[in-house]
Amino acid sequence: MAWTDEKVETLTQLWQSGKSASEISAILGDVTRNAVIGKAHRLGLASRPSPIKRQPKAAPVEPIGVKLIDLTERMCKWPIGDPATPGFRFCGKPSETGQSYCEGHMSMAYQAPSSKRDRDRERQRAQRAANF
Repeated sequence: MAWTDEKVETLTQLWQSGKSASEISAILGDVTRNAVIGKAHRLGLASRPSPIKRQPKAAPVEPIGVKLIDLTERMCKWPIGDPATPGFRFCGKPSETGQSYCEGHMSMAYQAPSSKRDRDRERQRAQRAANF
């Protein structure tokens, strides 16, 4: 399939109007979706924004600083400081029922299994490489 000037112009117009590669290939007829994507890339047409929206990161946590004896079940139990010192405290910000930490500290404490697994694999590879 050869890209004629007419097809390139149609592709450009449809791409800029927001049509998907599948829709453009159906309109052009004898072109596959992948051919449309490749041609758009070679023409330098603006890429589409990802439909996946990341959740914004939680704001940095400003701990209140509560002693162990003053903690309640609805307070964040994130430790602050060295347990061996008299100034040792816990965050103390409000937490959801059944949760140990506030929203900010939960985002630090819990990791998605896949990203943790990937980091563990990288660490194991590095250790194996260091042993050779």
